[in-house]
Amino acid sequence: MKNKRLATLALGTALLTTGAQAQEHTPNIKDALVIVNSGSLQTQGMAMVLASAMQAQGTSINILLCDKAGDLALQETQSAVLQPKGVTPEQLLAKLQQAGAKVDVCALYLPNSTHNKDQLRAGVGVAMPADIAQKMTNINTRVFNF
Repeated sequence: MKNKRLATLALGTALLTTGAQAQEHTPNIKDALVIVNSGSLQTQGMAMVLASAMQAQGTSINILLCDKAGDLALQETQSAVLQPKGVTPEQLLAKLQQAGAKVDVCALYLPNSTHNKDQLRAGVGVAMPADIAQKMTNINTRVFNF
């Protein structure tokens, strides 16, 4: 009986210590700039999934769509469904926007495509290089590239 109590006490202490260490090492990122330029649907989808997870943990999300990923910002884009959730990258993007994420296409996207600003999804803007540079150099912003 005494050994069982000691084992339970040791396990409880180990769990508390592990939990405290996990909290200690959990980064506290205030703002995230997620730059997506990949044309791969899985990469685009994973970028949105990770951005959603950060957003759920309280991080403010800014998404910059460049090159082939800029197509996600177009009203006409209908990507293939990704498993296991059965959603498209643009559906994940819309969910991020609904929760407050700011989404822009790169300043070079529209002038180097056959598309114009009127073809962008609601709420998607065109990034200004000076604004993005300010975000990238802000000590409170973490930049992620996909």
